[in-house]
Amino acid sequence: MKAHTLTYPLLGWLVGLVIAIVGVLNLVLVHPVPGIAYLLISLVYLPPVNVYLKRYLGLSIPVVLKVVLAIVLFMFTLGVSDLGDMIDKL
Repeated sequence: MKAHTLTYPLLGWLVGLVIAIVGVLNLVLVHPVPGIAYLLISLVYLPPVNVYLKRYLGLSIPVVLKVVLAIVLFMFTLGVSDLGDMIDKL
């Protein structure tokens, strides 16, 4: 049970960090609007934000929704966005 409770925060930090990096890359290389959107969405994955949302707003985002959102974001980034085209050219 202890490994289970440790896994979620680590994955949250990892996914949040990766989405934040994609947001910074979009901000610098593509356009500020998708960059800011990615940065705001990355906050959903960070454990301190989850604690804040649950404690003060009574709002909890299900893990399944977070996984689906992460998959959609990564597919969009690599498949449709201008950042994906820039990565393909390298």
